[in-house]
Amino acid sequence: MKAMIFAAGLGTRLKPLTDTMPKALVPVGGAPLLFHVVEKLKGAGFDDIVINVHHFADSIIDYVKGMDNFGIKVSISDEKDLLRETGGGIRHARPYLDGSPFLVHNTDILSDLDLKWFISQARPDAISNVLVSDRVTKRYLLFDDDMRMVGWENVSTGEVRSPYPGLDPDRYHRYAFSGVHLISDRIFTIFEDDGWGERFPIMDFYIKECASHPIYGILPEHLRLWQKVNYGPSSRTSR
Repeated sequence: MKAMIFAAGLGTRLKPLTDTMPKALVPVGGAPLLFHVVEKLKGAGFDDIVINVHHFADSIIDYVKGMDNFGIKVSISDEKDLLRETGGGIRHARPYLDGSPFLVHNTDILSDLDLKWFISQARPDAISNVLVSDRVTKRYLLFDDDMRMVGWENVSTGEVRSPYPGLDPDRYHRYAFSGVHLISDRIFTIFEDDGWGERFPIMDFYIKECASHPIYGILPEHLRLWQKVNYGPSSRTSR
C-alpha cells in the first residue's frame, strides 16, 4: 500500500528547534517524528512511502538513507525549488502515488489511531476520507448527517467557507481535522481539470470541491492525539 508523509514544512511552530533541523527530525521519545510515523505506517502494512522535502531537505534524505529506507520502498518528492503546500505537494508527488488510493499523514501527528480500522471505514466513492476528532479548536470542518463535508468554519472570527451559498454552520456537525487522509488517485485528474496550480493547501481544495466530489469524515469513537507537536506535546482526546 502507498502512503505519503508531509515533511517539507518550515516547522515554524517548533522554533527554535527548526532553525537547525527539519520538523520531521525533531526528536520525540528518543526518536525523530519521521521515525514514529514511518513505523506506524509499516505496522499497518504500508510498504511504499513517499516523503516530500524542502526545509533542510538533505538532512531528511540523509536520515532516510542512513535508516536503509526503513526496509521498505521510500521515494523522495523533491520540493527544494518551491514549497508547494499540502495540495501542491500531493500533486507534485503524482509520479509516486498514481494508480491506487493512498494515505497521507502529517509528520507532526502522533496518535493511537488504528490505521487499518481507518482504512476499513473509508467510503469507496469518496475523493478523500479525512480523519476528524471531536475536540475544541478554532477551525472546524462541517459535515452533514452522513459525514459528508459541506464546508469550514473559524468559530473565533465567524468566517464560514463553503461551496453552498448561505450555508448555516449551526445545522451541521463540527469536527476538527486531524492530519490523516485516505485519498483516491482520481484526485489528480480533478487537480488538472479544475485548474489547481503548483502551490495550494489541500484544505482549500476540499472546501471548494466538496460539493462536486464527495469528501467524508471518519470519526473514531476514541482518539488520543498529539497534534502539531511542540515541547512538550499536549494530548487531546476525541470524545
